[in-house]
Order: sequence, then C-alpha cells, then structure tokens
Amino acid sequence: MSASVLVVEDSETQALRLRGLLEAEGFSVSCATSGEAALEHLNAHLPDLIVADFHLPGMDGRELSRQIRLNGRTRALPVLMLTGARESDLERQGLESGADAYVAKSADPKVVIVRLKALLRRARAETAAPKASEPFRRARVLVAHPSATLRLRLGHLLEHDGYEVATLERLDPDAAVLDGELDGVIVGVRGGDRDDLAALAALDARRARLGAPFQLLAFGGEETDRDLLTDALEAGADDVVPASANDEVVRARVRAQLRRKLMADEARRSAGEARAQELALARAEARAAVADDLASANRQLKDAQGQLVQAAKMASLGELVAGIAHEINNPLAFLLGHQDTVERLIAAAAEESPSPGLDKAKARLASMRVGMKRIQDLVLNLRKFSRLDEGDRHVLDAADSIETVLALLTHKLGDGIEVRRAYAARNTLEGSPALLNQVVMNIVGNAADALEGPSGGRGVIAITTRDEGGDFVIVVEDSGPGVPADLSDRIFEPFFTTKPVGAGTGLGLAIAYNVVRAHGGSIAVDKGDLGGARFTIIIPPPATDGEGR
Repeated sequence: MSASVLVVEDSETQALRLRGLLEAEGFSVSCATSGEAALEHLNAHLPDLIVADFHLPGMDGRELSRQIRLNGRTRALPVLMLTGARESDLERQGLESGADAYVAKSADPKVVIVRLKALLRRARAETAAPKASEPFRRARVLVAHPSATLRLRLGHLLEHDGYEVATLERLDPDAAVLDGELDGVIVGVRGGDRDDLAALAALDARRARLGAPFQLLAFGGEETDRDLLTDALEAGADDVVPASANDEVVRARVRAQLRRKLMADEARRSAGEARAQELALARAEARAAVADDLASANRQLKDAQGQLVQAAKMASLGELVAGIAHEINNPLAFLLGHQDTVERLIAAAAEESPSPGLDKAKARLASMRVGMKRIQDLVLNLRKFSRLDEGDRHVLDAADSIETVLALLTHKLGDGIEVRRAYAARNTLEGSPALLNQVVMNIVGNAADALEGPSGGRGVIAITTRDEGGDFVIVVEDSGPGVPADLSDRIFEPFFTTKPVGAGTGLGLAIAYNVVRAHGGSIAVDKGDLGGARFTIIIPPPATDGEGR
C-alpha cells in the first residue's frame, strides 16, 4: 500500500509540481491551501507524512507544525518544511516549531524525495516495537568524528542544550556502546567517501535489529554538496548537517531529530499502554465469561435438583396411591358389597312391617352410599391423575384430564371461584398423563391461591384449549393480581416463590416448565384479559418415525 502525503501549499503551481513529483514516486497525495484547511483534513484522515510551506496565508507553517505537535493524535506525524529562501533563521524557526526536516523549494527534486523517504522510513521503524514506560532522563547523544576540534565543538553545543554527550574518534557499527540507551548518534562523513556511506548503512542496519533505539545524523560536507546529501539519506541517515552550518542551525537540526525520538518513545509507550488496556479488557471479558458459565452451571444444577425433587414427589405420590388402593379400595368394596345386602334386607322388612325407624334406616343407608361413592370417585381421580402405570406418552382425552384436575382441586376452588371452560381444541392429545395433569394442577392451584388474597377467595379462572398450526394450546388465566413484570422471568426458577415462608416450595411452576419443555413445548406468562396472570402452554405434535422420534 502506497504512503499518503498531505501537501500544504497556497501556490497552485507549486502544489501541482509537488503532486506530480510525489505521485511519480508512487505516493498518494492530498492537498490543502492553508494551515487551517490542513487541520480540518487531519480531523478526517491522517496521512503518513506532511509537506508544508513555511509561508502560508493566515497560519504559517511554523504555527501549523506547533498545532500538530500539541495534539496527541497527530504528534508523531513526520513534517517536512519547505521555503523559498535559504535563510538559516527561517530554518531554525521551522525546526524549533516541530518540523522534522527542512528543504528549499529550489532544491533538486531528488533531494526532496530522499528527505521524504528518510522521514517515512524512520516513522515506520519507530512504531515497530512498543517498549515499557521509562522514568525521565536526559537525552544521550554519541558523537563519532575523526576531528577532535569538531568533536569538541559538537559536544559543547549539545551539552549546552542539556544532553548527555559521549565522543569517539571512530565508531565501529558492531560496537557494544550502540546497545546502550542512546537517543542520537552523530557520525562524521566526507563527500565521495564510500566507506563513510557503508558505515552509515551498517549503523542503520544495526539499529533496525535493535528496534530503532536512536536517531542517526550525518555531519560533514558543504551546503552545496547535493550528492553527499542524497547518498547519506539513502544510506540510512535521518538528516545530514553540513559542517559549514552555524551553531544555531546545528542545534536546531539535532533538537528536531531528538524531539522525533522523544515522540516515538511516547508513541511506543502509548501503544504499550493501549495493549495493556486491551489485555486487561480481554481478561475482564474472560472473567465475565467464566462467571456466565458458572451461572449457567448453577442454573442447570438447580434445574437438575428440581427434576430430582419432581421425581421424588412423583414416586411418593405413586406410593401414596398404591397405599390408598390397598388400604381403602378393598374395605370400600367390602362396604359397598354389604351395603346392597343391608339395603335389600331393610327394604324387605319395611314391606312386611312398615315403621318410621326402618324408613330412617333406609335414608341413612342412602346417605352412606353417597359418601362411599364420593370416596370411590376420589380414589379413582387420584389414580387417573398419577397414572403411574402410564409413564410413557399416550393418547389422552385432554378435556377429561383437565376435569380430573379440577375435581381434585374442588376443596381449594370452593364455591367462591368461578371456573370457566372453553375446550375448542381437538379432544385428543399425545403426552404423559401424570406430568400433563401436574402442569395444569400447579397452574390452576396457583391461580386459586392468588384469588384467596385481596379478592377474599372470589374471582374467575378461565381454562381454554385451541388448535394453533398443529400445536395444542392450553390457556389458564385468572382475575387475580397477576405477576409483576420484574418477576415474570423468575417464576419458573426452582425454589423461587412469592408465597409466605412455609406456604410454598417454589417448585410447582419449575416442574411445570420442565414438563412442558420435555414435551418439546413452551410455557409463558403475561397479563390476561381478566386482569390477572395468563399462562399459555403450547405443546407441538409428536415427531413421526420419519423425523427421528
């Protein structure tokens, strides 16, 4: 992908010339005619490098550079400053305002290109490897030059600016000193000396292996030596400072490069902090995922516990029914059998010698028959409700199953609760008789309990059935207070109940939910037309053999 360059130039002719020059080198170029327009452009898109004219209308290039360095988003952008003059004061002002390099508009186009490529090369290397945050320290500069006079001059200038300076007569590219904490290395070069250029290239390769730890400046030659400038930049130098430059220009050039190093360090620290934040966020998300897994496991454990309680309750009910059948049915059959004999004898005696006592005995026997018949019906309803011998799916008489439940709940419904029935669905339903009976019993029982509150035991429970797209739908609603919206998602949780302590186990609706789910169906609660809770049970048709039942 080609690097993008923003050219800030008020002269249309100069802007077109630069665009053509840069696009011929494969760069993607955008243009702005003022510093203000350039800042607006940076709000929308960040280029890889900025080429700005020093003389701009309104905000000049110097102020534009300062604004770029003040913003954390743009602080690390390389800035190449252009001017029509070669006055050292303008160069110093441009570099001190934050520009990274300075080129005259009259310079050879090749000089502009190599300057630009050098800045881009260093910008990419400086963001390659984030490093840990370090405490504040003075910048360290190594000066390697064969001339003792120049080493002394450069050392004095740099120490005057507060840098820590070390000097060497000659620097070996493999020297151990390069492994230390260096911010800048200044190396003496001579025009036409290929060994100096080779040494520059070796130093550039060394710092690349070290993760770009220092800026590399070439010092030497004359201002007019274009070949040395381009050769040194292409060899890897970040800037070339002519030996003839005055002290202010030298200091400004070095400050510009070390400022760039400082910004690169800050960018690496910011990248490291951002990475740390990403890792912390990832760890937090991982902890949240573990918490969700634990919550899910806890819900599954509660469901399993509810199912175990359900199985225990059904087993206990089976034992109870078996006990009732054994303890009540046989004596009841004995009583009913002798009831017929006693009734016939008393009827015969009353015919032979009528008396008020015999008539009274006949009436009492009739009442006894009604009571024993009720006991017989109760036992029959218990057996029909549990159906312990019918644990698998069977074809049920849906209306009969519901009526069985209502008969068992007669004591709870009493005379004050009106039960409305509307059985519009088909009469048969395939399912587990005991479990489906228990679903309806739990829901109707809860509705009766709700109506015993503010309504004083008076109200309406409506039970309807209907066919809906092949599904069998049972709706139970009441005129009670209903289920609060914030509890509608919890009422099917095992052991959750709104009843007083000791009045409910919190398993009734949980069992109903699991039973319906075991049938492949669904159960939901909302506000019904009667003003209270409305439970809608949907049971799909059974899968056929071809569907993998």
